[in-house]
Amino acid sequence: MTNTSKKKIALIAGAGPAGLTAAYELLKQADVMPIVCEKTDAIGGISQTVQYHGNRMDIGGHRFFSKSDRVMNWWQEVMPLQAKPSKDDILLNETEKAFAPQGPDPEKEDRTMLLRRRVSRIFFLRKFFDYPISMKKETFLNMGFVRMMRAGFGYLWACVHKLPETSLENFYINRFGRPLYEMFFEDYTTKVWGVHPSKLGADWGSQRVKGLSILAVLKDMWRKNFGKQDSKEVETSLIEQFIYPKYGPGQLWEIVAKEVEQMGGQVLMQTSVSGVNIKDGKVVSVTVTKSDGTTEEIACDYFLSTMPIKDLIPALKGIEVPANVSKIAAELPYRDFITVGLLVNKMKIKNETKLRTYAERVPDTWIYIQERDVKIGRLQVFNNWSPYLVKDYENTMWIGLEYFCTEGDELWNMPSDEFIKMAKSELAKIDIIDEDAVLDACHVKIQKAYPAYFGTYYQLDEVKNFLNTVSNLFCLGRNGQHRYNNMDHSMMTAFETVDLIKRGAINDKSTIWNVNTETEYHESK
Repeated sequence: MTNTSKKKIALIAGAGPAGLTAAYELLKQADVMPIVCEKTDAIGGISQTVQYHGNRMDIGGHRFFSKSDRVMNWWQEVMPLQAKPSKDDILLNETEKAFAPQGPDPEKEDRTMLLRRRVSRIFFLRKFFDYPISMKKETFLNMGFVRMMRAGFGYLWACVHKLPETSLENFYINRFGRPLYEMFFEDYTTKVWGVHPSKLGADWGSQRVKGLSILAVLKDMWRKNFGKQDSKEVETSLIEQFIYPKYGPGQLWEIVAKEVEQMGGQVLMQTSVSGVNIKDGKVVSVTVTKSDGTTEEIACDYFLSTMPIKDLIPALKGIEVPANVSKIAAELPYRDFITVGLLVNKMKIKNETKLRTYAERVPDTWIYIQERDVKIGRLQVFNNWSPYLVKDYENTMWIGLEYFCTEGDELWNMPSDEFIKMAKSELAKIDIIDEDAVLDACHVKIQKAYPAYFGTYYQLDEVKNFLNTVSNLFCLGRNGQHRYNNMDHSMMTAFETVDLIKRGAINDKSTIWNVNTETEYHESK
């Protein structure tokens, strides 16, 4: 058994946003030395930046925006916003050439956040619709008269005939009406979760699109045209700007990891937590397994877990785990995630919006693919997240095709070359690219990207109550709580954890578990 100093030690499982935020804050606020164990070779969890042949890929897309001032200030403490460029330099893609990747060397730490324009649209019926759905003339024209009338009457019916919110399906129908739900939510949600929305709990909707409805869209349109807009009063899915690290989200977390080490903490890569050793209701040490298969026992005063609850429960040693707790944890559902990066010389779709863009490229960061004849769920255009993500910004477009799957299924097991071939053919099928426009491609798989809200999820309180009996064990982050937290939510669980440790009030962990259950939704992604 080893210990590194006379300071109190916090062993942290996972070098994602929650784990690294906790490590950073423990050093700055609580004089506790963190030892962060990351089982992979990548910093940032699903907020990592994957590099491939000089291009950078944001896994899942991460908008740096939060209604929490503490989170926003923390990000900009680590990476300040670009020093007062002109509005056009910040927001318009046509001027991004001025600061495209021909100046700063990413290897020489360039700590700058850009202010970005958020554009996300839905691709349905081979046409673009605003996301969230807007009341613009183009929306009605793209729908056609019959669909438009059905949508209008469906919404009015939903206003007077509310369904019990016992499922995600009913949640959406109550806010948009059944026709709009069937057009824009039903198939996409099934793609994401592999389960029909009628089988999913309304919890997911309340956490991800809290407050979003036709009425919220109309109110937002009124504010834009006639009123003063306060970002804290705008439904998160309607926010139009966000900040973003020049070289993707992983850049920020790599900087944080370096700072943790510079302040005296440790970040151990390719080191997984294989045992959590408990005595008298407290974690006394953690057994870690290194990349070469050797193990080490590290004594600690606190254990902060961002590892999936499914993996945490069987790792507990020295305590009797109730059979129901083990069963619930073992059966918790997840969705896994695959991204195909395609480097293309051009896309067939052109910018037909009123937004000015470089070389008439589409302005979207995300495009939600609602077409029923393809498996792809969402498309990212990395040029629009940051021009620094693309090696040759002027002559190529770097796009990410996102697929949702379950480990072990057909998509997960498909060989990389076959998957890339399928992905290219799907984009060609819906007229977004020509297959011969593809210059290069890569294939990235992420396990347990999305904790799912069905199955034993609804018995999770039993697991939570058991874990809370271990006084110095804290569950934080997306997988640590089995909650679909965004990056800012994950950071907020870390803030709450460090605040409790600092005050010595570690027996009541309700403030940690209550993050992202409040009535107002905070979003970064």
